[in-house]
Amino acid sequence: MTFLRDVEGAIPALRRYAMALVRDPDRADDLVQDCLERALARRHLWRGDGPVRAWMFTILLNRLRDEERKAPRPGHLVPIEALADTGTPGAQEHHMALAEVARALDRLPPDQRRALLLVTVAGQSLGEAARILDIPEGTLVSRLGRARETLRSLVGRDAPRPRTKGQT
Repeated sequence: MTFLRDVEGAIPALRRYAMALVRDPDRADDLVQDCLERALARRHLWRGDGPVRAWMFTILLNRLRDEERKAPRPGHLVPIEALADTGTPGAQEHHMALAEVARALDRLPPDQRRALLLVTVAGQSLGEAARILDIPEGTLVSRLGRARETLRSLVGRDAPRPRTKGQT
């Protein structure tokens, strides 16, 4: 019964992570449902050498990779419905800033975006995230650093300057 409770407890975090990755509620829900079905059907494959939650994130990420491999590349075409109405003045700067960050996230290489979202949105520890992504922890830290640096560059913000002695 602990296994099923752990699976159930992971669902909100899985949904947040899936939504952050694909930014489409229906697709995110489908991805989580597919992950849950696969985990329950293959429960016997869980080795018990780590948290069920980390195993679930690995399944979700693998399902997304499978989906991306099968999907045709759409190129640069954008549906007309997705374009903002440019005739309306935008008074909400924070929405614009969030949209800018979302666009910048889309431009990150997939390995950097997945690592960043796994740690920041899904709240995984560095060790758990490294296990989920099947990479060494040092590689994860490097990807996180590159992702943050690229995001700062893409949104036009300078990297924080290192402090010198005597500064507070």
